[in-house]
Amino acid sequence: MKPVLSDIEIAQQTELKPITEIAEQVGLTADDLELYGKYKAKVSFDAIRRLQSRPDGKLVLVTAINPTPAGEGKSMTTIGLAQAFNRLGHKAVVAMREPSLGPVFGIKGGAAGGGYSQVLPMEDINLHFTGDMHAITTTNNLLAAAIDNHVHQGNELRIDVRRVIWKRVLDMNDRALRNLTIGLGGKVCGFPREDHFMITVASEIMAVLCLAEDLEDLKQRMAKITVAYDLDGNLVTAGQLGVAGAMAVVMKDAIKPNLVQTTEQTPALVHGGPFANIAHGCNSVIATKLAMKMGEIAVTEAGFGADLGAEKFMDIKCRFGHIKPSAVVIVATVRALKMHGGVKKADLQEENVKALEAGFANLAKHIENMRIFNVPVVVGINRFLSDTDAELETLTRLCEDYGVPVALNDCWAEGGEGGKDMANLLLPLMEKDASPYCPLYDVNETIPEKLEKIVTRIYGGKGVIFEGKAQKQVKELEAFGLDKMPVCVAKTQYSLSDNADLLGAPENFYVTVKDVRVCTGAGFIVCETGNIMTMPGLPKVPAANRMDIDEKGNITGLF
Repeated sequence: MKPVLSDIEIAQQTELKPITEIAEQVGLTADDLELYGKYKAKVSFDAIRRLQSRPDGKLVLVTAINPTPAGEGKSMTTIGLAQAFNRLGHKAVVAMREPSLGPVFGIKGGAAGGGYSQVLPMEDINLHFTGDMHAITTTNNLLAAAIDNHVHQGNELRIDVRRVIWKRVLDMNDRALRNLTIGLGGKVCGFPREDHFMITVASEIMAVLCLAEDLEDLKQRMAKITVAYDLDGNLVTAGQLGVAGAMAVVMKDAIKPNLVQTTEQTPALVHGGPFANIAHGCNSVIATKLAMKMGEIAVTEAGFGADLGAEKFMDIKCRFGHIKPSAVVIVATVRALKMHGGVKKADLQEENVKALEAGFANLAKHIENMRIFNVPVVVGINRFLSDTDAELETLTRLCEDYGVPVALNDCWAEGGEGGKDMANLLLPLMEKDASPYCPLYDVNETIPEKLEKIVTRIYGGKGVIFEGKAQKQVKELEAFGLDKMPVCVAKTQYSLSDNADLLGAPENFYVTVKDVRVCTGAGFIVCETGNIMTMPGLPKVPAANRMDIDEKGNITGLF
């Protein structure tokens, strides 16, 4: 049995291959790469265009139940599953999101997997990586600076400073920046106004990066971004400010997908990283479609539970990217389902079959939701040492009784070997897949109609309540003709409802929408619910407090 090591110890003990050798596995040459050291590279668009003549591989989406403090292991499962396919003789490629420094230094942790199923070098990926987050932050704040400069320099567009909707961003959890006043200090410092910060991954620039087809499409989308209203109530865009070209210049490298490797040298594209509770929660369309060209099977993930990331994957990413997964894996754990059944985190070590059976309702709802999209579903049970035989047998039986294939997942401890059972369940399901793309709603329906379908069919709620402000915003978007877009719901990830305390599979609840805004560059409408925060805060004891580095540059405490 392998010794129990931390994620970073496993990562640091893994022998990496030069990224040029990883590229050769998928038909790329050194000339196709822009190297960021020995083990990281960006893939050129010349190479991407050359690979377009290849047939598409199968696409597997990994999602999960509603997350709990007990942990689920979705990214780890995504990586381990791709490694398992490779061990079974099928060329597989990972396509996943880049971590944000906010969770890395905060409470959630990174997004590079775990145990013997990680993308490497994990220290680089979890920190600055290839600079994509910096480029997104800079591009967003270039636009913010251009708005205030335009107003200061005469305001030819007659921007209403009371209705500037573009916010500044920072890739860090900093609650003190949520609401502030800028422009203080007299005439030379501009016009004072209220302003706000979001975390970088919530920026529309991130959404545009993840939905654009190439650099030209990226530039056109950024020109369409709505930044404010003028004094007559008309929309003002980034294109009118004349900075879309400069924004594209800053993003010229960030738009290219990043190639790295897993702990078993499986090729991995790590590119883009919107959160699924405040954005659409999927890696870039460019990287996912490239992974489908590079391998027989592409394994990707969508953020948080299937009610958020997977729904948005199906209704937003698949719609824009003209793709559809051949199968879906829903990751669940005994520990998390016991929490959904009412067990406190401190009591999870104790066997509790009754709570597990009660919490299964959450998993059952997510299985039902994925079936709505007409895709085959498999449950992957991520095993923990505290799981008892009775609990694992009960969860397996519950899944089988519900008519869904189920496999135990030991990808943390065993890498690809621990995901073979899951991979073997998926292979015949993917071969059968021939169903067409099946979205939940038609984009031409009204905003309330689209949201009603998401709430009643995906969340299991009774309906939607629009607050007065949100009602006015819906009418305004209808007047502008901007209501015929997909809907991206911003809500808590911890519950199917908009109340984080309602665990399991709640019923007869209403979702309250407090704010409706349009992302004209990304091409979707955001409906904010509950007390969702687009700029998180640090916990009482941040993960940053555990981190250190020695004189040789060796990092400790990073998971």
